[in-house]
Amino acid sequence: MRSCGAALLACAAVSAAAQGIPVTGLQQPARILVDKWGVPHIYAASRSDAFFVQGFNAARDRLFQIDLWRRRGLGDLSSVLGPSYLAQDRAARLFLYRGSMKDEWAAYGPDALETSSRFVAGINAYIDHLGRNPHLLPFEFRQLGYQPARWQAADVVRIRSHGLTRNLTQEFARARVVCQAGLAADAVRAQLSPAWTTRVPAGLDPCLPADALDVFMRATDTVRFGAQRLAARTAIDDDTREGSNSWVLAPSRTATGRPMLASDPHRGYGIPSLRYIVHLNAPGMNIIGAGEPALPGVSIGHNGKVAFGLTIFSIDQEDLYVYQTNPANPGQYRYQGKWENFRAVREMVPVRGRPAQAVELRFTRHGPVIHQDGAAHRALAVRTAWTEPGTAPYFGSISYMEAKNFTQFRRAMENWGAPAENQVYADTAGNIGWVAGGLAPVRPQWDGLMPVPGDGRYEWQGFLDGAKLPHLLNPARGWFASANEMNLPVAFPYQVHKLGFEWPDSARARRISEVLSATPKATMEDMEKLQNDVLSLHARRLQALLRPLTSAERGTQAALRLLGAWNGEQHATSAAAALYEVWWSRHLGRAFREAVLTPSAARAVAHPHAAVLLDALEQPALRFGRGAARKRDRVLLTSLGEAWAEMESLQGPDPRTWQWGRLHFSLFTHPLAPLVSHAARAHLNVGPLPRGGGPFTVNVSTYHPASFWQTHGASFRMVLDVGNWDNSRAINTPGQSGDPASPHYRDLAASWAEGKYFPLLYSADAVKQAATQVIELTPAR
Repeated sequence: MRSCGAALLACAAVSAAAQGIPVTGLQQPARILVDKWGVPHIYAASRSDAFFVQGFNAARDRLFQIDLWRRRGLGDLSSVLGPSYLAQDRAARLFLYRGSMKDEWAAYGPDALETSSRFVAGINAYIDHLGRNPHLLPFEFRQLGYQPARWQAADVVRIRSHGLTRNLTQEFARARVVCQAGLAADAVRAQLSPAWTTRVPAGLDPCLPADALDVFMRATDTVRFGAQRLAARTAIDDDTREGSNSWVLAPSRTATGRPMLASDPHRGYGIPSLRYIVHLNAPGMNIIGAGEPALPGVSIGHNGKVAFGLTIFSIDQEDLYVYQTNPANPGQYRYQGKWENFRAVREMVPVRGRPAQAVELRFTRHGPVIHQDGAAHRALAVRTAWTEPGTAPYFGSISYMEAKNFTQFRRAMENWGAPAENQVYADTAGNIGWVAGGLAPVRPQWDGLMPVPGDGRYEWQGFLDGAKLPHLLNPARGWFASANEMNLPVAFPYQVHKLGFEWPDSARARRISEVLSATPKATMEDMEKLQNDVLSLHARRLQALLRPLTSAERGTQAALRLLGAWNGEQHATSAAAALYEVWWSRHLGRAFREAVLTPSAARAVAHPHAAVLLDALEQPALRFGRGAARKRDRVLLTSLGEAWAEMESLQGPDPRTWQWGRLHFSLFTHPLAPLVSHAARAHLNVGPLPRGGGPFTVNVSTYHPASFWQTHGASFRMVLDVGNWDNSRAINTPGQSGDPASPHYRDLAASWAEGKYFPLLYSADAVKQAATQVIELTPAR
């Protein structure tokens, strides 16, 4: 094995075969040690080389994933996939960052351009390596018949549409309900928090066309293949799709006497995972954790002194503007009493097998036009905070990941752009904390909850100073947790700043608080158990409502007995959990809507908000009118009897054979699975795996109600023993690699499904002992 060539890299021999690769662009020799769980530990002689090797390694393990990410984000799918992707390309180009690149790079700090440049140089170096070794080209490129593209530094930050958006789809859903049934009906669909009463903005016609957001949904969609490729993702009215859990404990609350930090972000599932674990070592830098493979740095992890984990903080960063267009000139819209020209940008989109196609992109002073109706003389455009300088999703982590104390960490978060985040914090000095960050528009005239006329009456007045967002250091109770709930401090002037009023359900946060409050000296195993917790607080509330009820119907009686004896834990083997989720997702909400809303309003509200539903069932006078308790009980019993009957049809008449995991499953699907044979698909996909949990348990398991296929949850989990770093644990499913031939493509899936972890090793000695592959990189001569 070759010498590393630098004191930092003068490592002891590792009992694994080393691969030597000459690499153009590398400044000094570097090494990648891949451990038995597929985590690459990168050792480089400089920060510059560390990011270069990070890019090289990301391409080595995830090239098709990041190439597709880049093409989707830049609007370059048609060039390799053909004309059926032209609509998605046009949509993506509408939401690219188009501002000053000087301002963009400056927003992240003085090293941002260098960091991105070296990262993409590493990606390009691996593409060059494939040119010399074509047999290594990932099979997806051969299957689709094209070559990976070379990157530019700006590609990393110009792409914005992969972030978690807030709250355009909610504005649209609210407008549609108001159009059909009024604001009172919308209060069943969505709960506002802090308590707030909105109103229809003056001058707004809320009756927007059903396809008004199609372009926006295409711009923010994944890439689909096969029969699904022409379908646009719909505007889902669902407060459970995305989320995360993070918490941190002070030394006084742990068995080790050191802080502990846990983080498990929730996103959509697929192969490979959205997140990738990496370890970056260079003089003055030693960072490990997870990030997105197409971005440099680490967003969730630690640097040897400071640990950090994140959840989404629901700042409203989007607005939908509705314009009157000029009947005599459809290229104009009314603004402040005058006709103003749309700004038109004409671009040529390369199309495989055909001449390049011209597309016109239209913009108003607020943002990209996503819908224009000539007959109705109306246009819609989107203004977003995440197209401002410095808001490339997660790229800003390069600023906070090297913080050495809370002051530095908080200052870095003051400039955070998108998506808005809660960051939990711990350090080796024993401090713990929380910092909220995100670019928050100032809306002096309205609350951002509905679309507004684009005629000049509803304008942002800049952005809130990031230093005014809440933070906390060393809370008296010795812990802090975030599960996306509304967590603005009581003293925060939300009536003035109006950050946002749409927050995910608080059940996860309340369950985490319940467990942490009852655990005076937590162990690492306690933290793992909590991340995998499947107890449903919603089920507990419904059990209390069912307890005094009786029924003459055989099935309903049996359902009452089964749920009455249940402990509320939604394990995959639980019969009660199966009945409960069928009841919740397919029967109870519908019955509630029909009982408390008019027929037209019930049709307009697709799903009642979970908290609104439960609050109304517990306090029936809120919604049910005369004879409220009797009507409430009828809803509960009738819908529960229907759920029992459906379970009998799904899993047979004997409830002793029912299992939630026989209905509810995880199946990680490769993007190209629709294009290959059944046998090949079985090789590409991972699963199905029986799953427990539900949309509101700490171990989140959001699913399609039609199939019970889990779509969202925690693919990556991390528990950090702050200061004793080799005792930290992590998991990433289904595996670290995107290569189906790699041993690390699916090797973590079974452990993940069982709630198990692997050691997140940090020290040089521990890494060497666990290494199973060594990749030596040398500067090409």
